[in-house]
Amino acid sequence: MKYVLVTGGVVSGLGKGVTASSIGVVLKSCGLRITSIKIDPYLNTDAGTMSPFEHGEVFVLDDGGEVDLDLGNYERFLDLKLTRDNNITTGKIYQSVLEKERKGEYLGKTVQVVPHITNAIQEWIERVAMVPVDGKEGPADVCVIELGGTIGDIESMPFIEALGQFSYRVGPGNFCLVHVSLVPVLNVVGEQKTKPTQHSVRGLRGLGLTPNILACRSTKELEENVKEKLSQFCHVPAANVVTLYDVSNIWRIPLLLRDQKAHEAILKVLNLESSAREPKLDEWVARATLFDALQDTVRIAMVGKYTGLSDSYLSVLKALLHASVDCHRKLVIDWVASTDLEDSTAIEAPDAYKAAWDLLKGSDGILVPGGFGDRGVQGKILAAQYARENNVPYLGICLGMQLAVVEFARNVMNLPGANSTEFDPNAKTPCVIFMPEGSKTHMGGTMRLGSRRTFFKVADCKSAKLYGNVSYVDERHRHRYEVNPDMVPEFENAGLQFVGKDESGRRMEIIEIPSHRYFVGAQFHPEFKSRPSKPSPLFVGLIAASSGQLDRLLQGGCNGHVVPTKHSLSNGSYTSTVHQNGHAKKLANGLSNATYYANGNGVHA
Repeated sequence: MKYVLVTGGVVSGLGKGVTASSIGVVLKSCGLRITSIKIDPYLNTDAGTMSPFEHGEVFVLDDGGEVDLDLGNYERFLDLKLTRDNNITTGKIYQSVLEKERKGEYLGKTVQVVPHITNAIQEWIERVAMVPVDGKEGPADVCVIELGGTIGDIESMPFIEALGQFSYRVGPGNFCLVHVSLVPVLNVVGEQKTKPTQHSVRGLRGLGLTPNILACRSTKELEENVKEKLSQFCHVPAANVVTLYDVSNIWRIPLLLRDQKAHEAILKVLNLESSAREPKLDEWVARATLFDALQDTVRIAMVGKYTGLSDSYLSVLKALLHASVDCHRKLVIDWVASTDLEDSTAIEAPDAYKAAWDLLKGSDGILVPGGFGDRGVQGKILAAQYARENNVPYLGICLGMQLAVVEFARNVMNLPGANSTEFDPNAKTPCVIFMPEGSKTHMGGTMRLGSRRTFFKVADCKSAKLYGNVSYVDERHRHRYEVNPDMVPEFENAGLQFVGKDESGRRMEIIEIPSHRYFVGAQFHPEFKSRPSKPSPLFVGLIAASSGQLDRLLQGGCNGHVVPTKHSLSNGSYTSTVHQNGHAKKLANGLSNATYYANGNGVHA
């Protein structure tokens, strides 16, 4: 097994996850099998109980693991199916060591960070790296490891020490370190400054790790004299200094690495030159080219409570991107804070109220994503009502589906007391109820999590056609509450169809209003399995309906899990508008993962 470690320096949010994913893509295109591990130094056992404002979205895996959003990048870029063990946290490591200590497995010795914690980290990496995640037999050829945080963080120290030991343990030719750093340009002098990277590498070397390759983030390509300076002061060959400069879309990053022959540098360090071929990235070239050529727009209103941080809905954004290009449309997202749609805002902040409703009414389609807590719930219900009454395409995910059911009960079935017991435990008409297999006391890992099977009960519904007329689909879940099965006959008599259910028939998975252009809700999260070349069918349906293509799409028929179109080779581009506190504004083109390599013109990936 060969290992590629990706670390970050100077500042956080440089895009180590995208860099690690892109390295995997290039190596995979050379004919190698790849697996990935993300190390998060925080003490949480997993990301499940962390606020999206703190850490971005919680990505859910097939096995129910609640993990860092970077594992979503790995799965989308490399088309893998990772497990919860592919995300290592300080909490997991300490928990495993303490469990062994309680069992007496350390034979009475003093349990210490070195060697017990560091050994546990190394053993975890070796064990997980051997597990195939690409659907084939046997272990992968290369394991790409991303170390979260920034070199110098106190919480990362045990992992740095462990990885230093690990590089000696696996020996020369089996370990390659790629250090992602920042080369800023000061506006005053317009010069690319290398000092931050020099200090970062010096700190890394002082901790026992020596970089083989420098991946330098900058607004523009590094000048040759800058590369030479970095090579001289960081003890890295000039050919191994790679520039990751701002480009028009994220799909060009693997091409950047290929064009600068980063794969050759990595293969040379890993002694894999003889067993790898030249990288074949035709699909990525086509995807990136089509991305830049998109002109016709489709506007989607994203109605949520975490609109101030786009990373909170990263997988939803990616799924919309995949679907938009599948439909040959450039995606424009209007972020609408759900609280701004509520009547109370009309009194407290009338400008914010008007701006939010203008965005909603100006959209071609509406998406209400999942979420927890009662803040902004009424605004989401109002968004669902507007979509239903005005024949605007609507996709509700998880909570977005549940609130569409509540809205239907209140305004179509004349049940004003309808609500979810999540928000009103004593609701007069409990449309959405607590899931029996969950827990109300322990929050972590207690939801209905991971891949579950949904069976289509209505053969000619839009959802079944979009999925290719299959009898069932496997999608990922993350929820505690569900539609009350005892009320289903009443809903169906009133015109709301439950077209997808679980194997027992008691859990409602997909809703539709047949008379509506496209009004679909899913209890599962289809965004987690969307891929650039295999977009999620329900998202394709939303974009197609919003751009006037759904009827043609459904009449043309589908084959298999995804909707095949001639544009399925590429991802989409999107512009983002945030509506918050009465102001419509562009999302900042910072260095966050969500806006990685933005070109400054509102086009992100």
